[in-house]
Amino acid sequence: MNLHDLKPARGSRKKRTRVGRGISAGKGKTAGRGTKGQNARSGGVKGPYFEGGQLPLFRRLPTLRGFRNVNRVEYQPVNVGELAQDFQAGDEVTPEVLIARGYIRRRGGPVVILGDGEIDIALTVKAHRFSKSARAKIEAAGGSVEILPLT
Repeated sequence: MNLHDLKPARGSRKKRTRVGRGISAGKGKTAGRGTKGQNARSGGVKGPYFEGGQLPLFRRLPTLRGFRNVNRVEYQPVNVGELAQDFQAGDEVTPEVLIARGYIRRRGGPVVILGDGEIDIALTVKAHRFSKSARAKIEAAGGSVEILPLT
C-alpha cells in the first residue's frame, strides 16, 4: 500500500444536497423550506436567542455591573487579638504556622495582619501585609514585624 492508494472508507463521504435545482433533484421549488412564512424567506431564520420580538430572556435578567479585576490580590486576614491568645512570648508567627494552627485556610495565599484586639506579648510576625494599627501594636508590645514578598 502506498500513500496514493489511500481513500476514505466507503460511505463515509456524502455529497451535500444542492437545493433549489429543479423538481427532478428532489429539493426543487421551495427547496425544503416549506411554503411561505418567515423561515421560507431569505434571511428569515433568526438566532437562537430570538423570541419572536418578545424581549429576550438574557435582556430581561439583571446584569452584573462593573468588572472583575484579574489582578486583585485576595488577602487572608488575621487580627492581632487572635495572635495574643495562642502564642507565647518570643514565638515566630509565619503563614505556615497560621495554617497549621487553623487561623487561615488557603495554603499559599497572602496574609494580612489587622489591628483588631490587644496584644501584650513580644512576637516576631511575618506576613505579606500589615495594617498601621497592627504594626504599631506589635511593636509597642516589644515584638517585630517582617513583610514577606508577594509571590
